[in-house]
Amino acid sequence: MRLLIVGSLEGHITTAGKLAMARGATVAHVPDVDGALAALRAGQGAELVMIDVKLNVAELILALKAERITVPVVACGIGSDANAAVRAIKAGAKEYIPLPPNADLIAAVLEAVAAEANTVVHCDPAMVRMLKLADQIAPSEASVLITGESGTGKEVLARYIHRKSRRAQQKFISVNCAAIPETLLESELFGHERGAFTGAVARRVGKFEEANGGTLLLDEVSEMDSRLQAKLLRAIQEREIDRLGSSQPIKIDIRLIATSNRKLEDEVRAGRFRPDLFYRLNVVNVALPALRERPQDVPLLAEFFAKRYADLNGVSHRPLSPEALDKLKRHGWSGNVRELENAMHRAVLVGSGNVIGSEAILLTPGRTEERTGESAGDRAVSIAGLVGRTVAEVEKGLILDTLSHCLGNRTHAATILGISIRTLRNKLKLYADAGMTVPMPGDGDRAPL
Repeated sequence: MRLLIVGSLEGHITTAGKLAMARGATVAHVPDVDGALAALRAGQGAELVMIDVKLNVAELILALKAERITVPVVACGIGSDANAAVRAIKAGAKEYIPLPPNADLIAAVLEAVAAEANTVVHCDPAMVRMLKLADQIAPSEASVLITGESGTGKEVLARYIHRKSRRAQQKFISVNCAAIPETLLESELFGHERGAFTGAVARRVGKFEEANGGTLLLDEVSEMDSRLQAKLLRAIQEREIDRLGSSQPIKIDIRLIATSNRKLEDEVRAGRFRPDLFYRLNVVNVALPALRERPQDVPLLAEFFAKRYADLNGVSHRPLSPEALDKLKRHGWSGNVRELENAMHRAVLVGSGNVIGSEAILLTPGRTEERTGESAGDRAVSIAGLVGRTVAEVEKGLILDTLSHCLGNRTHAATILGISIRTLRNKLKLYADAGMTVPMPGDGDRAPL
């Protein structure tokens, strides 16, 4: 865990830093917002930013968004100033920590950030076999291609491999190739000099440089356009990159992991992915099973999520009833672990009583025994309800209902709908531009295995 502390914290900075380091964090300190941005642009990197609430929290968060620097921000302040806490949360801070810092609270925040990305929850034999292979190849320097359906936890597996590698004490840097517009992905990967393009207000170190000495994850690499694939291939072969706007090559030393929810062999045959790049990435292939292929993990994951979201929402943890567990086991989980996570988050919020009953398990229609029992009359009624509506109207309703069902999480909704995140965002922009109400973005997209 890399923690960046911003501001003086009224003399409590030393205490906060020591508490974090005692929990295994690497701590850096800068005095102000400009210093924080400079450190992050320079590739210093952080997995959590802790900022003094007396500084301009909104300015930092807006600047991070504008420069596409993704890192959670936690605000800290003396005592329990409710107004300061509200301002910080409204500005986009994930949490407000009163000072002097409490050791248990600091530990809880650090563990929450780490657990979100690193938790491997499993007992099914299919996962045991897959993790055995991951353990075998982790200490090597070989590039790894992790394949599997959306929502199975490919990034979490990549972090698992990094933690088992010889580079475990170095940085793990991730970039989602599907979430960044094509025009910006090159800068995100390779960095840029000031003035290299409109909006390049300062030199920015790219993900390759930031990951130097550690591991770089290219998430959903199949979404990368062919021009950028060629530049990526050169970086892998030559072990050097060029920042945009610079003619000075920069040597790099990284372990590369890539993920894809598509079969890259098919993408190669279709001419959408370079075969030479495929072979460079696919030195070792680790296939992550879909949730329906690891059924013994469903109860374990369900209990894990029930406890996580009970703690997050400040309610008592309740076990799942046998009927609820049976309902979960019979569902097809086309959205995999992410869909199960959403289902359990909803169940914690809407359930009542001493246990989480089956009535609290609200599932997206999919492959399930309950659905196969649907009568011909039921299907006729469902179809009749669509007659007279245009395809665009039906699609719009399906997309917005699914997004609401996913609590606003774009990635989860795209997975369930079977479309790319880019397609979903484009559709939502059209709806918003037309004056329709679109659910606000939900929680982050990472899911444990």
